[in-house]
Formats: sequence, structure tokens, C-alpha cells
Amino acid sequence: MTNHTIEHTIIIGAGPCGLAAAIELQREGIRPLIIEKRNIVHSITQYPTYMHFFSSPENLEIGDIPFTTANDKPSRLEALNYYRTAAQRHHVRVQPFETVLSITRTEEGFKLSGEDRFGSPRERYCRHVIIATGYFDHPNRLGIPGEEMDKVSHFFHEAHPYAGMEVAIIGGSNSAIDAALELERVGAKVTVIYRGSHYSSSIKPWVRPTFEGKVAKGSIAMKFASKVIEIADTHVVVQHEGGEEQLANDFILALTGFHPDRGFLMETGVTMEAEGYPTFDENTMETNVPGIYLAGVVASRHEANEIFIESGRFHGRKIVQHMLEQQK
Repeated sequence: MTNHTIEHTIIIGAGPCGLAAAIELQREGIRPLIIEKRNIVHSITQYPTYMHFFSSPENLEIGDIPFTTANDKPSRLEALNYYRTAAQRHHVRVQPFETVLSITRTEEGFKLSGEDRFGSPRERYCRHVIIATGYFDHPNRLGIPGEEMDKVSHFFHEAHPYAGMEVAIIGGSNSAIDAALELERVGAKVTVIYRGSHYSSSIKPWVRPTFEGKVAKGSIAMKFASKVIEIADTHVVVQHEGGEEQLANDFILALTGFHPDRGFLMETGVTMEAEGYPTFDENTMETNVPGIYLAGVVASRHEANEIFIESGRFHGRKIVQHMLEQQK
């Protein structure tokens, strides 16, 4: 006999895809518990303050709740309001500010060991686990001298603090391009340092001409086929085909993408593919560990970005269908 509550399913992560999975399970009479180490849709709070999504609002909807906006593309603030409302209307069970540190197999299923925001231990038990933790706590590191300095950030929130400063942006994705444009507007001196030899094909088509125009006018400096190899107090060292050069610098925005928490997944028993992504069945979202599933960006196998909500929100349907088939 056990003297603890055994949940049917625990979902780790209350992002859009974790919430969508919870709603899908509830439709089948399963009341999952979501454990979130911070707040609901914390990843979206990490986006730039004035960001607008690449996706149209209907492609971000969950739980059959319309996502309305006065704009063509929804803003970060509108997304926060939307997903918070969706969770409330569906009465999703969320335990915020609790961190799961390990998952171990038990006779009944799994034990999740962790701690609350004050460091007090917590134990949860369940039959199934859905890992929907996203990427944003694990930025891709540069691995160069000076990366740990206070002047370096892997996140960009807003441009105002950088007005008048020499700012180097490392990366060439949408996040890097959007940040560069915002920074230039407030008077920052921006240099974008990108290892690619030409612009990324993923750049939003309505943004690229504006950015290219700023580069052509010299308002933004663009360095292709280049990489930062050292960061110092007042400068950075950039390596390119012509050799090395030293650039005056006050701040670095290393917008180089993110990766899943491989250590946590591997300790749970989930194996990693050669490319460094977790093993799972795309039809069921189940990992190589029976009863442990993935949902959302952690299963993207691609660079993490907001577009993945479009497909990740449907992972819960695949998971619940597999669970129901297993019960037959």
C-alpha cells in the first residue's frame, strides 16, 4: 500500500505546449498536474518586451479559445494575456515555482523529486510524465574568453538601456535582426557578427528589406563569415577571412539559440540522437522510456523559436491518443 497520491499524468512545464497538452488530456477525463519552475508561459516573458510573433494568432491558439488581436501579428503582451486566460478558463492545474530535479522509475510509474522556491524538498508520483520544458534556460554558449562577463547577455528584452552604446550582436536569426533594428532606433552603435556568408533564409520577409537598407546606409554594421573569439572590457576580437580585428564594445548580445536540458533528460533515461536531440517517436511523442513523453520545443529538433508553437500545440493530441490505446 502506498501512502502518497499518484497522479495519472504530470506535465513538466507550463508553456503554451504544456498547457495545450493538459487541455487535451482533460478532454478525455484525465486531470493532469503541471509543475512549472517559474510562472505560466515563462518562456514568453523572456521574449523582447515589444516583440510581435511571426505566426498569425489563429496558429497560436490552444483549447479552442480564439486569439484575437488588432494587429496582423500578436504581441508578446497579448500572448501572455491569451495563454494565462486559456489556462484559467480550462481550470488547468498548475503548480508554479516548483522545480523537478529528477525522475525515477517506481512500481506505480514515476517519482518526481524536486524543490519549491524556498529550497524545501518536494516529491510527486505519477503513472505518466510529459516533459514540456522548452529550451530557454539553456542558451548555446560561445565557449570563448570573456563570455561570463556582465556585459554579455543571451537574452534581449528592450533597447532603451543600450542607447548610445557600442553593441555587438552575435547571430543572424530573426531575434538578432529584430534586436539590431530596435537598438539602432534608440541610437545604439550596432554591429551584427554572423558566421554565415549571407543573410539567413529564415529572416521575416517584411523585415529583411528594412534591415538591408540600414546596412547599406551604414546605420548598422554587418559582418558575415565572422565570429567573436574573445571578449574584453572595452572591445571584442572578431575573426574573419581577412584575419582578426578589434572592435570597440560596451555590450554583447549573444543571440545564438538554445538547446534542451540534455543532462536532465539523460539522467531520466532518455537517449540522445547523434545531433544532440532526445529520442522519441514522432507519432506518439513517447521517448525510449515507456511512459515518458515530450511536448513542445524540447521535441523540435530545430532552433527554438516562437514559430514552433504552431506544431507543438498538437503534441498533446498524439500523446493522449497513445495513452488511450495503451489502456485498451
